[in-house]
Amino acid sequence: MDQFTFTDKSKKIFGALILIGIASIAYGMFDSSVTADRIWVSALINGWFFFSIALMATTFIAINSAAQSGWYVALKRVFEAVSLYVPVGAVTLLIVFIASAMHMNHIYHWMDPEAVAHDALLQHKEPYLNIPFWLGRAVVMLGVWTLFTFIYRKKSLQEDAEGGTSIYKKSMVTSAFFLVFFGYTSVVAAWDWFMSIDAHWFSTLYGWYIFSGMWIAGMIMVFLLTHYLMGKGYLKEVNASHIHDLGKFIFGVSFLWTYLFFSQFMLIWYADIPEEVTYYIPRINDYTWSFWSMVLINFLVPMLFLMSKTTKRNRNVLAVVSVIIFFGHWMDIYFIVTPGVLKDQGHIGIVELGMLLGYLGMFLFVVFRELEKAPLMVKNHPLLNESTHHHIN
Repeated sequence: MDQFTFTDKSKKIFGALILIGIASIAYGMFDSSVTADRIWVSALINGWFFFSIALMATTFIAINSAAQSGWYVALKRVFEAVSLYVPVGAVTLLIVFIASAMHMNHIYHWMDPEAVAHDALLQHKEPYLNIPFWLGRAVVMLGVWTLFTFIYRKKSLQEDAEGGTSIYKKSMVTSAFFLVFFGYTSVVAAWDWFMSIDAHWFSTLYGWYIFSGMWIAGMIMVFLLTHYLMGKGYLKEVNASHIHDLGKFIFGVSFLWTYLFFSQFMLIWYADIPEEVTYYIPRINDYTWSFWSMVLINFLVPMLFLMSKTTKRNRNVLAVVSVIIFFGHWMDIYFIVTPGVLKDQGHIGIVELGMLLGYLGMFLFVVFRELEKAPLMVKNHPLLNESTHHHIN
């Protein structure tokens, strides 16, 4: 089967998840023990988490296009479908950012004029951290990322219809421009949207740390969708070697994330400089067990279960492990955001888990709708034959 069908059953399931998300927001609004900031924090966590997955799919298409990579071509339509959540995810993030700029939440304390007036460091950073410039950067970055996502999709469908190598060669040039833009703006986004939550703290590794997390989550989502489609009889051209490659990315980037986490933490812990340790103190003191559990999940689970070639080629085992790591990296974003805003008052409860399910339902609804709009296998890509005969020992 080459044409995916978005069944009514799937629509109902995703619709139910979206309703759970809406219900959890309503619960938070009417429960006096839940602050408005807790709902907005969850909106930022889930908004970024699923948007970053889609953005990573766009980036991976660009990377493989620029590198003239052949193995991923059989999976290209899955990457494209995931990437097309980018415009929807961009809107969910803009809602949070605009609400922050209008002082409807207190995620970014540097937006408070009173706080800036009594803080010399915030005054020093004000030429960069000011609402018009900050919001303008967000609009430009989200807009350009969305534009490139649409360009890749348009060119891919055009290549199906026309064939030849002209579009393929132009895509390599397009990818070179996108990757330069993304390489810079992904770091700026990490500074603007997350590091500025703790505006008195900074890390030179932070942008790469955020990027490694989104890379893992993106590869996991593509694999889980591929696993689902293969189980339904689609993607006949995808073989164990393709799955092995996806497994290697999940395994390898997990160690990149661990390396960056350790490098950032170890240097700050060893130096023990007050303005640097301020980032880790609330996370370790107020969220001790859950914080370290997140670290262990994201490090030990891939190390213990994905070291073997056999498990990386076993779709069922890889799926179970991937779901665990996926939740682990959602927790990572939770601990990046929550302690800086809610201090010791945050916890993972009905609001957080409900909104996670709601955003997941919205994400999958968009992705499944896009999967249905085009054949699951590209037709005239110059490297399609190489991909369908992809084999590694």
